[in-house]
Amino acid sequence: MDFKTILRTFLKIILPLAFGCLLLWYLYSKMDINEIWEVIHKGVRYDIILFSLLFGLGANIMRGIRWGLLIRSLGDKVRTDNVIYAVLGNYAVNLVLPRVGEVWRCGMITKYDKIPFTRLLGTLLIDRVSDTVMVGLITCSIILFNFGFFQDFFAKNPSLLEGFQSMFNSIWIYIIGVVFIIGIWFVFTYMSNFTLVKKAKSMLQNIWEGMKSVWLMKQKGLFLIQTLLIWIGYFFYFYITFFAFDFTQDLGIVVGLIAFTMGSIAVAVPVQGGIGPWHFMVIATLVCFGVRETDAAAFALVVHTVQTIWLGLTGLVGVIALPIINRKKQTIDNP
Repeated sequence: MDFKTILRTFLKIILPLAFGCLLLWYLYSKMDINEIWEVIHKGVRYDIILFSLLFGLGANIMRGIRWGLLIRSLGDKVRTDNVIYAVLGNYAVNLVLPRVGEVWRCGMITKYDKIPFTRLLGTLLIDRVSDTVMVGLITCSIILFNFGFFQDFFAKNPSLLEGFQSMFNSIWIYIIGVVFIIGIWFVFTYMSNFTLVKKAKSMLQNIWEGMKSVWLMKQKGLFLIQTLLIWIGYFFYFYITFFAFDFTQDLGIVVGLIAFTMGSIAVAVPVQGGIGPWHFMVIATLVCFGVRETDAAAFALVVHTVQTIWLGLTGLVGVIALPIINRKKQTIDNP
């Protein structure tokens, strides 16, 4: 194994995981582990948590169906079972390599349904942009109707607000942005005859075609309904777990929505399964609503662990099922 491979492995796997684990250790090192264990051992309705997993699976299956709708809007044919299993497998891959799962699922559809990889990337961008828009809309709604919560949240966690402010107050972020834009413009304007630039243009064109799929599709209403169903599924996947703990079952749906949104924002951090950042955001949110820190820590630990295992198991099913069902299809087509 050469140095570049080791460095790539470190940056993609070890560094994000180390960051998440370090944050997790920092959060729990200050707490009474015996109290947390007492809650986990005696104070959890695991049957309710297991029931909530069905909503997560349903949401991910719907995500696969929605992706198939995007792909077909380009005129390409794709098998529904392929896109569903590819999306499920996507999450298993992300647990090992953050953000690589998206590339993996495009590669699987290219392999089994013979659709150009770059066209699929365009539909994937729409898939992710729609998620970002949904999280943004939910977050804006929460800020608008629960402004006091965010005042309390940042008052108790001032380092987060200071981090955001320092990032945008730094002149270097603007200089780097301007230099990057000028560099891209120069390459595509004055180096357009280079083979590499031509390939990049072709790839960007295919990605753009994929991104236009949502505007060209005749079933925009269906796309919107599927998007809403996905996020309703994700919300109940999380919120139902409130009823598995005595200290959260009476908090109400609004608190559940706020905690869900804060957790969704944390998942954007490129760490395997959101380990660390998700725990921090959920614990901090629950504490703001009067839950004891050790109870909130037990909640986050149990819910995240069970859901991560579930994602891994269902994702593994997707990874294993893809070659099997496509091998059977080839056998039927070529007896």
